[in-house]
Amino acid sequence: MITVGILIGLFLYGVMLASRCYFRVGEGHLAVLTTFGAVERDGDKGLRTYGPGLHQKRPWQHVVMVATMEQSVDLSGEKGGQMAMAEDGTVLRFDSILRYQPIEARLEDFLFGLRAPIEHITGLFTCLLRNEIANFRAEGSARNDLARADLSAGGGAYALIRRERVALNRRIAEFCRTEIGDHYGVHFNAVDLTDILPPDELAEALNGMIQAQSEAEALYFRAQADCEQRVLASEQGIAIAKARAEAVETEVRTLGAALTTLHREATLADYVARRRAEVLSESRAVFVKDHS
Repeated sequence: MITVGILIGLFLYGVMLASRCYFRVGEGHLAVLTTFGAVERDGDKGLRTYGPGLHQKRPWQHVVMVATMEQSVDLSGEKGGQMAMAEDGTVLRFDSILRYQPIEARLEDFLFGLRAPIEHITGLFTCLLRNEIANFRAEGSARNDLARADLSAGGGAYALIRRERVALNRRIAEFCRTEIGDHYGVHFNAVDLTDILPPDELAEALNGMIQAQSEAEALYFRAQADCEQRVLASEQGIAIAKARAEAVETEVRTLGAALTTLHREATLADYVARRRAEVLSESRAVFVKDHS
């Protein structure tokens, strides 16, 4: 029994030792080995990296995995959202997504140049965002006129930043690419500002302003529709009165032409007498005026 136990123990030890001598790297990842804290290097080429597949190592070596695919840091919600003060002193909360990708040639900077790479990148982006928000201006003279209109309308920097969100995104992404670059071993692919939220008191004021503006627009459109309806009715009334006047004019001209013809033929007096007799014959009562 002792011999069987020893054999089983040796077998398990061999399995454990074999498992510590091999490691697997998945797709989209790279691995580097450290020996008692010292990273394994490939001469003057820098770190020795291991691509996807099964690799062999010494039992005492430690594997450090790093994902080389694009990664994102979600900075949203009440805990993850970043607070920044705008030019007019308004404190805004920004929900954003930071997308980055480690650079294979600068893995040493990413893995060993930073104690906590993700936290460091998040802090760096937060400082950058706050600086851009505090110094944000509209681009161009026309945009500056709109910005002054936003300030006079009560929206302040919040309205300006929401309207110029695309420009702000572009500025932050450009700063990340040009100023930061690959200094920290990562490449910033994009910065997406998903939402910009004002303070609670400003949100209530803006909601009230939006509601008042909606009601004013509704009243304006209602009055405009009523005026257009009245104008249309007036135009139709004018058209009907014009048609009636033209009909009366045509009737008068026709009658005048007929009377002229009768007068020319010296039968007008006979026609008048006959018409007078017809009218009198159809009348129920006749009133005769005494000229004496």
